[in-house]
Amino acid sequence: MKSTLSWYKIAESREEIEFSPNGMAELEVSGKKICLGLHRDTLFACTHKCPHAGGILADGYLDASGNLVCPLHRYRFDPRNGRNVSGEGYFLKTFPLEIREEGVFIGIAGGSLFGG
Repeated sequence: MKSTLSWYKIAESREEIEFSPNGMAELEVSGKKICLGLHRDTLFACTHKCPHAGGILADGYLDASGNLVCPLHRYRFDPRNGRNVSGEGYFLKTFPLEIREEGVFIGIAGGSLFGG
């Protein structure tokens, strides 16, 4: 069964989002913490904790290839699809983003972080 997406406005524009020097930001959407990243003008969103040991991903960084690197154990994830690219076999939950005329929106399945 396919769940529907609920769309939440997170900013008026991409420029309004305040990224740290590491290209990361953390925000709360509908009571849930979300990690945002910006790499070469591409915006992405994922859960705020690493699926391995719970590292806060906004405290990590983006490597030269645009992979999200966890600050605890340096596990790397492709933020476009959540795949673990350093070989440990974990999967990072990602969220679609849309930049619309009326702002930047994030889609969350079933209104929750884990689908439904």
